[in-house]
Amino acid sequence: MKRLLYGRPPAVFDPPADAVQTSPLIPGSARLEDVAEGEADAVTIYGPPGAIERRYTLALALRALKPGGRLDVMAPKDKGGARLKKELLGFGVEAEDTPKAHHRRCVAVRPATVHGLDEAIVEGGPRLVEGLDAWSQPGVFAWDRIDPGTALLAEHLPPLKGRGADLGCGYGALSLVALRSPHVTALRGVDLDRRAVEAARRNVEDTRAAFDWADARALGDADLDFVLMNPPFHDGGQEDRRLGQAFVRAAAALLGKGGTLWLVANRHLPYEADLDAAFRRVRLVEEVGGYKVYEATK
Repeated sequence: MKRLLYGRPPAVFDPPADAVQTSPLIPGSARLEDVAEGEADAVTIYGPPGAIERRYTLALALRALKPGGRLDVMAPKDKGGARLKKELLGFGVEAEDTPKAHHRRCVAVRPATVHGLDEAIVEGGPRLVEGLDAWSQPGVFAWDRIDPGTALLAEHLPPLKGRGADLGCGYGALSLVALRSPHVTALRGVDLDRRAVEAARRNVEDTRAAFDWADARALGDADLDFVLMNPPFHDGGQEDRRLGQAFVRAAAALLGKGGTLWLVANRHLPYEADLDAAFRRVRLVEEVGGYKVYEATK
């Protein structure tokens, strides 16, 4: 019997202990995309918030399930949970819908015939985004546009040199800007989202660059010349300022003496104390449009 778990459910949703973990946001976990059709007896999903991403995940789960297999899916009511039953019905799947601690939970048995799976998988899969001229995928941060903070940081980056890192690299927008400098010798892009890393590898065709599916907060020490970042500040849909603060500390550990951090953040986020504690010199480069750019030297 093969049980699959997608995502990291909250405590109110107790998944099977023997389930195989799959998620693009848990480095090292298996790919739901790679599970053969009809291979799974049961799939448990903590549904992602985006509608396209969620339908993609449901379609992958239904494809992986054998007829008669159990699908158990849950999401916060205000982040897709209220639409789960209707979305499953769109695939031809009847589901029992129950409330549970500000969530909605749907349990269904996979019927012999389902429809619309291929369309949902194509819609939610990797794509070359028109107008962006870059590969991306629904669910990746700012997947179909240039984030304004990223654009502001790119505008103020000087020509860089030496070895560097792009923490939370996304689909590679800042990495491409950094690599315009011929004096950059190596660049490591890191992101917690496998889909972002796979897109960045397609977008950045430069032998100086390498991209890793990893947690940027746990990279350890290095001796880099520069670090770039537009750090995340949401976890599970809720604002968590500790994420960006941890990114600041991780950048300081990665940089060598005299190394420089280039950071952009939303204006309201309190990173100044962490910057002052970890760096010798901190300079506010720009503050406009709800964003701020800092240069910090170790």
